[in-house]
Amino acid sequence: MKAVVQRVRDASVTVDSKVTGSIKAGLLIYLGVVDSDDERICRKMAEKISKLRIFRDADDKMNLSVSDINGQILVVSQFTLYANLKKGNRPSFDGAGKPEHANKMYELFMSILSEMGFDVQHGQFGAHMHVCYENDGPITLVVDSDEVVS
Repeated sequence: MKAVVQRVRDASVTVDSKVTGSIKAGLLIYLGVVDSDDERICRKMAEKISKLRIFRDADDKMNLSVSDINGQILVVSQFTLYANLKKGNRPSFDGAGKPEHANKMYELFMSILSEMGFDVQHGQFGAHMHVCYENDGPITLVVDSDEVVS
C-alpha cells in the first residue's frame, strides 16, 4: 500500500459535477493498493498516517497530528501510485491491485480511520474524479507500507 499524504487547508473531490467529499483543514490522502495488502497493513498505515506530526504548534513547529488539530481526512483511491515506468513512455498499471480487492482495502482503510474518530470524506472508487485542494506548506509525504509494516 502506498499513500501520498498532503497537509491541506481545504480539499474536495467531484465526480460528474457532484461533490462527493469535502474537508477543511486536515489531510488529503491518495491511496494505492496492491493485491498483497490486507487488514493488518490497512490498520498500520491508518495508524501511522493519523499520527504524523506535520501540523504547526504554537511555536510554529511541525509537532501536531491531524487528531491534535481536530482535522478532517479526505481519501481518494489512486491506482496510478503503482505505475511502472521502466519501459517506454506509457505507464503500466499491472502492479496495482485488482479492482475488487483494491476497493475492499480502500473501504477498510477509511473505516479504520472512522473508527479512530476521524471525519473521513472520500472520492468514488474507479471514477474519473476532479480533486481540488490548497496544500498547506506545501507538505507532501509518501508513505509506503514496505517502510511502515514490519
